[in-house]
Amino acid sequence: MDKLYWLDQIKLQDRAKVGDKAFYLSRIMQLGYPVVPGFVVSAEILRQFLENLNSSESLVADLPHSSLHLDVTNWRQLQQVAGRLRQEILTATVPEQWVSTIFQAAREWQIGCLIFRPTLAISNPTPSTKNISGLLESVFCQCEPEAIALGLKRTWSQIFRARSLLYWQHSGINLQQINLAVLVQPVENAIASGLLTANSSRWEIEATWGLGIAIALGEVQPDVYYIQPETEVVLEQHLGNKMLAYGVDHGAFLQPVPKSVLTPDHTCLITYILQEAQQKQYALEKEYLQQIIALGSQLVSELGKTFTIKWTLTQQTTSGKLQITQISSSQSTPHIHFIRGLGAAGGRVVATALVIMNPQQKPEEIPKGVILVVPTITPDWLPLLQQVGGIITEHGGLTSHAAILARELGITAVVNATSATTLIQTGERLLLDGDRGEVYRIQGDSKEESERGREENLFFPHRPNPKLPHPAVTSHLPMIATQLLVNLSQSTLIEQVQSLPVDGVGLLRSELMVLNILDGQHPNSWILGGRQAELLELWTEQIMHFARAFVPRPVFYRSLDWRSPDLPSLSDSLESSPQSMLGERGTFSYLRNPAVFQLELQALKNVQQAGYTNINLLLPFVRTVEEFIFCRRQVEQALLTEVAQFQLWMMAEVPSVLFLLPEYVKAGAAGISIGTNDLTQLLLGVDREQGELVKVFNERHPAVMSAIAQLIQMAQSAGIPCSICGQAPALYPEIIDRLVEWGITSISVEPEAVERTYQAIARAEQRIILAAARHKIH
Repeated sequence: MDKLYWLDQIKLQDRAKVGDKAFYLSRIMQLGYPVVPGFVVSAEILRQFLENLNSSESLVADLPHSSLHLDVTNWRQLQQVAGRLRQEILTATVPEQWVSTIFQAAREWQIGCLIFRPTLAISNPTPSTKNISGLLESVFCQCEPEAIALGLKRTWSQIFRARSLLYWQHSGINLQQINLAVLVQPVENAIASGLLTANSSRWEIEATWGLGIAIALGEVQPDVYYIQPETEVVLEQHLGNKMLAYGVDHGAFLQPVPKSVLTPDHTCLITYILQEAQQKQYALEKEYLQQIIALGSQLVSELGKTFTIKWTLTQQTTSGKLQITQISSSQSTPHIHFIRGLGAAGGRVVATALVIMNPQQKPEEIPKGVILVVPTITPDWLPLLQQVGGIITEHGGLTSHAAILARELGITAVVNATSATTLIQTGERLLLDGDRGEVYRIQGDSKEESERGREENLFFPHRPNPKLPHPAVTSHLPMIATQLLVNLSQSTLIEQVQSLPVDGVGLLRSELMVLNILDGQHPNSWILGGRQAELLELWTEQIMHFARAFVPRPVFYRSLDWRSPDLPSLSDSLESSPQSMLGERGTFSYLRNPAVFQLELQALKNVQQAGYTNINLLLPFVRTVEEFIFCRRQVEQALLTEVAQFQLWMMAEVPSVLFLLPEYVKAGAAGISIGTNDLTQLLLGVDREQGELVKVFNERHPAVMSAIAQLIQMAQSAGIPCSICGQAPALYPEIIDRLVEWGITSISVEPEAVERTYQAIARAEQRIILAAARHKIH
């Protein structure tokens, strides 16, 4: 290692050696702007490291010169190759002289924690290589030789991850074009951190307590400030949801939990649970907010009107020091943001709009890959949604049918986008941002933007794409005691979900599952038409898919819970109140017309007789003990209870359960699963399809949280398990700490939320263990 490239000394000719991220920072730093200091381990060092790998593997022997042409459509092969390449790097030895050089340089900062930021330059890039944001992630490590060597290898190995190999292949990039350097910087405790995103019409500042990794990992919802750039006036500000913060091991918050126990990549970080009063405060004092705005105004002269910076307020003795940690400047952007709604399912996608003004008049089919724009979506749209690229609805909240369907199917979605069907025309090209809840018109080269959208959808930071098969991740995860389950309805998702670190299926939504087999007819129509045996066979086959895939892990099948407004296309002559907000739904409908429920029970029995004893029944929307008893007797008559492992549970979503749970347990309820979606709207009188109300009245409301705590406590007193399967833990991961603390037995979430929920559970359990240990010591 001939030299390190310090940020304040990097020259124009060094750009390929140090990568774009470090080059832009050095440019700004040398102009006198406040930048966190650092030095770069050049891309040449990685090339030397790869050339000297001592391996008998033919794949590795010629690695620096390999084209790595893989069949990326073969996901298993891609995973195997990626795993082998990364393992070779992680087990290799970094020359001692290299490590010593880095260690001696870093010691000048007299700090215990370092961050290794990948800084990439692509030789001869194509138009489709413009968006590499989020492909490679920063690595934290302690400032000691062994940790530095491992951190360096972890950073380098990311270019051989499966999604990286997929990206290189998709973009036509070979290994010789990739120049990966590593920017090394000190990490100090921060008062607050965040982003400033600037464009010509409005600026957006995001802020959270502590280090910015909390925003990057999606573990907080940051405070947001909207700024008018010409006047520097704050137009709006919105308080986020900040339950935790990150710092280094000499932090000054309360209740520290060593992050090293939870995620090995972050060994020098600590997670802090913020006091409730601090959670309700904005992270930026007015003085600091004005400093960031002033910094942004100065940068306009250097970067133009469109740029993004990441900033941090480093903790000093009496105040905070504002510093830039990352900077990116866009060229003229072809996007014009013109609609804002609620981001219901994350991702970014570019496609052509298809506008349907009347949701009652569904087309027979929808072209593949379009962005569907519609006033609202009901569950009977499901068969049409399988191929769409994105969804925009004018109505609905984060627990609306459109939002739930989109999250399970992995479709980027924005709901509550007012007047979308009026403002958008069929055939317009749109960029849909499901993370920010924004819609943009595309003006410019459509092919280039389409490629960009596809890449952003595949590689958007810190959120896996549920459309892609997901590799097993259990090897690096900590053990947890709280069970983690998954919500499902589509058998097409089983293959990619069954390898996730889940203990079973906590909610198998029957009403969505069977929409694929009903051919647009209500089950009653099948029965009255003499096709009961045919329907039973199809129904059994559907349930069997899930029981077989997850055996011996339990599958909780929730019997039908349809409201008439949800399924306007499935006419049922027996339904007498089509305009009712609730409808004659749940178990009450079984009393009124038991034929379909009895068919479901027979299907479950057929699955048992096929040898699968892991199937259980979850009764929906139970209003009274009498309803439960009726259903239990039907279950007994169907002989389901002859299988010893079978359990009859009920959804805890009608508020009467808060008063009747002991009676339900006496009547035979073996467990409850809290349905936060219905519980919230019934407790607060809010229809979950009304997005504006849901922004204010949601699952975090004190009344809802109190009801959840009461149900968990009552279940514990009754000696039965208590799960939660509504959208709340996935939408608001900060409440997981409370659920674990209260003693929830299991948490069931959508597939896309499994990994972050697993980590949140682990963090919560570790905090409880640490608190107990401290209490014992004192």
